[in-house]
Amino acid sequence: MSTPSVPEQPPRPPPKQFRLGPATNALVAQAHTQAHGGNYAPAAATIERAMRIEPENPLLWIELGQIRMSEGNAAQGDGMGHKALALATGDPQAQASAWRLIAESLRARGRNQEAADADKRAGALAPR
Repeated sequence: MSTPSVPEQPPRPPPKQFRLGPATNALVAQAHTQAHGGNYAPAAATIERAMRIEPENPLLWIELGQIRMSEGNAAQGDGMGHKALALATGDPQAQASAWRLIAESLRARGRNQEAADADKRAGALAPR
């Protein structure tokens, strides 16, 4: 009598990792320069150009959310963070960045307990 064999589990694929393409990376660098100069509207427009190239890249939504936060628009920052989170499936680093943006937007609106919860979720995905 032989023992039934246990089927082998297929190897898990490595976690997904979103990256910016060369064109979007150049646009993000340009947007950073604009934002650091306090030119948030042109910086947002530059990120939106990048989003037309890679609309499903959560990293761009996080970038736009950070610009919105710099403008003082926490509600839009939160929305961008949630959109990025929805797109970041399979990439723990991108998910953690989205949660950190969400936490920042919650803190800016005085929702400190929810912000702490979002920070915990980010830390569980990708400790700093």
